[in-house]
Amino acid sequence: MEPITYQTYRNCTLCPRMCRVDRTRTPGFCGCRDQLTAARAALHQWEEPCISGTSGSGTVFFTGCTLRCCFCQNFSISQEGFGRELSASQLARIFLSLQDKGAHNLNLVTPSHFLPHILDALSQARPALTIPVVYNCGGYERPETIDALAGYVDIYLPDLKYFRSDYSREYSQAKDYFQKASQAILRMIRQAGPPILEPESGLMKKGVIIRHMVLPGAKEDSVKLLHWMKESLPPGGYLLSLLSQYTPFYHAESHPKINRRITSYEYRKVVDEAIRLGLTHGFMQEKSSAKEEYTPPFNLEGLDA
Repeated sequence: MEPITYQTYRNCTLCPRMCRVDRTRTPGFCGCRDQLTAARAALHQWEEPCISGTSGSGTVFFTGCTLRCCFCQNFSISQEGFGRELSASQLARIFLSLQDKGAHNLNLVTPSHFLPHILDALSQARPALTIPVVYNCGGYERPETIDALAGYVDIYLPDLKYFRSDYSREYSQAKDYFQKASQAILRMIRQAGPPILEPESGLMKKGVIIRHMVLPGAKEDSVKLLHWMKESLPPGGYLLSLLSQYTPFYHAESHPKINRRITSYEYRKVVDEAIRLGLTHGFMQEKSSAKEEYTPPFNLEGLDA
């Protein structure tokens, strides 16, 4: 892969879609052109405890996405284009403002399609930016893109959504999701190394947290992903976060199988299998976590720095 620069937008290969669209002229599959857009930059308390800590994670939510999840809780920004245009210099100031507010880390949410701007902003913010950088993504990444992030990213926070291609095609319009996400996660672990947490605070400094949200009627798919992790990933090389928060947002009503919340039985079966496999380093959620209030308000907060 060529170095990621602003020229990358002219023949875009930032994500596995490899759509090669000239984003200076027309949007890519991500729905975005070559002008970075974001919807919120604020301290965020709803990540894993080692990310949110006591003061919160300095989270920047970017507009657009390389996936089209029919149940996306952030659909107003991921698929409907809400946000404000920012330059790399403005973004760098936002990064430093979040650090000044006490953020434990800088949390970049769905950043892949804006990497030319983001890498520029991170370079501009250094050396004043000293907190860890978190790459918070849907898992659908090119390994070559992950390689290009070496030296910029400290913590990877990818989803691992599906094993079955029929699920990923129907629910996220990405038939090759598992193939691409599994390769990318292996590369993330290789690059970041085993998790490093501060002994006193428990805050994460380096490493990978793999998120998996259990979907209604798909506990067997979740179990297949757990078996892949057990068989393919290095022991102790990552933390696992099993999520029970699925809520039928956006266009979930068009997909009857997932137009409901998961049951306690479904989630418990997945947790029990994780324990049986020894995948016990990480986090699980209380079943009551499936609430709309876990979606932050997208109101352009923090974008005036």
